[in-house]
Amino acid sequence: MSGRWWALVAVSLATFATYLDNNVVNVALPTIQRDLALTISGLEWIVSAYILVFAGLLLAGGRLADVFGPRAAFFGGLAVFTLASVAAGLAGSQETLIAARAVQGLGAALVTPSTLALLPRIFPDPRERATAVGVWSAVGALALAIGPLTGGFLSENAHWSWIFLINLPIGLVAAAIGLRSIRVERAAPGRVRLDLPGLATSALALFALTYALIEGQARGWTSAPILGAFAVFAVAAVAFLVVETRTAQPMIDLTLFRERVFSGGLLAMGLWSFGVFGIYFFTALYLQSALGFSPTEAGAGFVPMALLMAVIASVSPRIAERFGNAGTVAAGLGLMAVAIGGLSSAGEGSHYGDLLPWFLLYGAGAGLLVPLTNVVLNAMPPARAGVASGVLNVSREVFGLLGITILGAILAARQSAVGGAPLHAFLDAYRFTLLIAAAIVLVGVPVSIYSLRRTRAAAAEPAEPGEPAVAEPVA
Repeated sequence: MSGRWWALVAVSLATFATYLDNNVVNVALPTIQRDLALTISGLEWIVSAYILVFAGLLLAGGRLADVFGPRAAFFGGLAVFTLASVAAGLAGSQETLIAARAVQGLGAALVTPSTLALLPRIFPDPRERATAVGVWSAVGALALAIGPLTGGFLSENAHWSWIFLINLPIGLVAAAIGLRSIRVERAAPGRVRLDLPGLATSALALFALTYALIEGQARGWTSAPILGAFAVFAVAAVAFLVVETRTAQPMIDLTLFRERVFSGGLLAMGLWSFGVFGIYFFTALYLQSALGFSPTEAGAGFVPMALLMAVIASVSPRIAERFGNAGTVAAGLGLMAVAIGGLSSAGEGSHYGDLLPWFLLYGAGAGLLVPLTNVVLNAMPPARAGVASGVLNVSREVFGLLGITILGAILAARQSAVGGAPLHAFLDAYRFTLLIAAAIVLVGVPVSIYSLRRTRAAAAEPAEPGEPAVAEPVA
């Protein structure tokens, strides 16, 4: 196996670890609470601290990768993430664990955009790059799906600290392979400014929005802290836009959002994330509340879907090459919408076997979205690959949180309106919420067909070493 494929192994391992920590801790929370005598607030912040810092600093991490080079950002972020994971595993108090989770989020915010920025430089050939992005996406999807299973298994059969300490061997192996195989040059020659006002305002806006989405349900959407967070987000977002239009070297060239491929691609990716996060969260509740699954069994229930998603993700670039990006992505979102609608037929007498076909259909649809990553990345200039991947991941995280919060609000309102036996009310609300989710995801079909029409991967030789070819419209 050549050096660049070993580099893909290193990048994929780091991605696996950071994506795993999005949800590996959830099912272990009761065990951690008993061991550390956590308050309810502390329990919530163990989950929230990671997501808050991760989402809040993704754009900043992407820009740092552009300025200092994706290789430096990758290894720096990997070191921070791995050391923070060890600190989390060894934590003996609530405060230490929450702080370590926040630092994990900082490391992940450097690693995630730098991995996507590295792939075009490691794989200048468009076909190889498409395959590499497919593998990268498959690994991320697999990590998200097996997170609950991993957390449940380790908390039930070993000490909870291993859900964090497992990142140490993964990080060391990724670093060892990466140091030998990742050989890329810094992209932009000349003097590059960091755009500190843009970094600060983007981070503040994303911190405030993420906090409001995480805490809104618990604190109340009209409470002072949540309304204040939304106000801070609005002010910081406007300030960011003003800064970006007036600086000589902005983090993001805002004119790119006028391009249908870029803006439409981000919206389609956001709708994908809306569906993925929503279905994991609420169907996990259904499996445990209605079917009596343990946390580990509920996590295992998603594994067939994740495996099929990973397989389809690895071959979807070839499917897109044959049928086009627009058709492939639209078909993927369409299959996801049909699967979510099919899951709404689940009832009190349903069994896992009744759900499995819809899970598999959902996994197949989600796997077809991989070409979208290439399209969005290629819409940005090569020197801004880090920010492009940061924008892409911000879209995923924010829409994923929207999926949980919006669908959660709908489910809670419907459950209260129905009344009656708790299980009956939950099932009615669950089915109703899934139909709403299916309709929202279905919006992505016309969005994809319009925004991605007549795009293909450029057949190409890169103009400069290490620069990716750009997706071009077909005449």
